[in-house]
Amino acid sequence: MKQKKIPMRSCIITKEKYEKKDLIRIVRTPEGIVKIDTTGKMNGRGAYLKKDLEVIDKCEKMQALNRILETNVEKEIYDELRNIIKE
Repeated sequence: MKQKKIPMRSCIITKEKYEKKDLIRIVRTPEGIVKIDTTGKMNGRGAYLKKDLEVIDKCEKMQALNRILETNVEKEIYDELRNIIKE
């Protein structure tokens, strides 16, 4: 029997490849709104981050999401990411 392929994605900070379920996806919708995509299927430009507080802090300091999503990412998004990781 053929084995199902596991989707792999790269963290934008660490550049390491992980299974899609082990990362958090942040999306800029076609309307220009930045959201955290818990389903992994939202429409728009996406970026993946490792579920690690240090990675979130480094991302905020470097403003990597601003560059990749080509928009201004509010501080509330980073706070929400930290809350998701802590749960």
